[in-house]
This record gives sequence, structure tokens and C-alpha cells, in this order.
Amino acid sequence: MRLRVLGGCGAWPEAGQACSGYLVEHDGFRLLVDVGYATVPRLLEWLDADQVDAVFVSHGHPDHCADLNPLLRARALRDDPPAPLPVYAPPGALDAVLALDRPGMLADAYTLHEITLGGRLDIGPFRAQTFPLPHWVPNAGVRLTAGGRVLAYTGDTGPSPVLPKLARDADLLLAEATYVDEVPGDSRRYLSSARQMGRLAAAVGVGYLLLTHLWPGTDPAAAHAAAGDGYDGETDVAAAGLVLDLP
Repeated sequence: MRLRVLGGCGAWPEAGQACSGYLVEHDGFRLLVDVGYATVPRLLEWLDADQVDAVFVSHGHPDHCADLNPLLRARALRDDPPAPLPVYAPPGALDAVLALDRPGMLADAYTLHEITLGGRLDIGPFRAQTFPLPHWVPNAGVRLTAGGRVLAYTGDTGPSPVLPKLARDADLLLAEATYVDEVPGDSRRYLSSARQMGRLAAAVGVGYLLLTHLWPGTDPAAAHAAAGDGYDGETDVAAAGLVLDLP
């Protein structure tokens, strides 16, 4: 299994960067997990739009799904459009982004599968277990298993007793860490910190912790250090172009 980071900014993309977007590959199958602001230009540096096999969107905030629109346009508005793209998302999460164009314009470009949070599904070679995690809108954490390896992704989430189940013994935990240490009071139920995610990774035996969704302007070194206070495993901060292979 291979993970390629297209972007890891939270809220909006910093100059030259992109928001949440991750290409996960196994046995030639390409699964795009989240497709936030400015991720499609990054994606097109590596492959054509019609080479994406499926998309999984954790939740409906635009820093996680806005670039689904240009991805679908790049597939639909060509002389030889490919087969409809399977898109998986919580119910209603993509209503706004799919309504950006005139009715029917992109209808043949995708097949929408509204997932049951807490359910299981197969996406190509990936066995996917979803987890309902607390955010301002319905958010699906996902645990992807393929080739004997496990990648767990939180989407955006506050503290939850479900998080250890998502992350336990994962080879790679891709963890939202909007803040370095303290999460502001009005966001405490819905977002996380690098320090919290470091403690989680240590508690459940994560092999590799990759912090993502840092608030624009956050020092990645500070986030890395905060996670390391509670976790002595390998840690990094998601940045466009980073590639990790899970052997």
C-alpha cells in the first residue's frame, strides 16, 4: 500500500499548498481519499483524471471535497469520457459541491454511494471500515486494509471513544491535528491537537503517525514535537509530495 499526500492544510490552502487530499494505491488501484481545495492540480502532476479509480470523502466541508468538482469536470468534459467514477461519502455530504454546475452536466461522470457510518464496504482491493466521529457535520473516519496493511484516517474529529477502535495497531495513522496543543473551547468537541494524537498513537500501538490538517501558519516542527511528547514512534507532518510505502 502506498500513500501520496496531495495536500495537508486545514481550513484553506496556504500559498503553494493544498488542503486535505491523499492518493492511496494498492495493486494498481488508485483511491483518492478526500479532495479538498487545490488538490486536483497536485493530483494531475502524477496522473490523469481518468486514472483515479474511486473517491472516498470523509465529510462535506469544502477543504475536504471542493475539488471533486474540477476532478469530475476533467473527466466529463473530454471527447472520450471514462466510465462513471465511484464516489463514497456520508449522506448529503456532497450535495453542495455536486450542485455547482448546471443540472445534469456531470451526471454521467460519477456514481454516488452514500455510506452508512459505522459500516463496512469494499472499494477495489481495499476493505474499508468506517467510524462515525464527532465534527460539526457527519464525519466518517475510515480504516483501509489491503495486502495485510492498515491505514487509518480520522477525517476531522474531536475526542471520541471510537478513535481507539479506528486506530488500533494501524501501520499508519493519518490524523487530523489542527492545533499543536490546546484546542480552543468552541472547537474542543470537534477538532484535535497534535498532542492528543500522539497520545492516541502510543495508546493503541500505531506504527507510524502522520499529522495533517494543521491550521495555516502552524509550525510543523511544533506539531511534531507535541506529538512526540507522548509517542516515541515515527512521526511526520503531511506535506504535498510526501510518499509513504507500507511494506
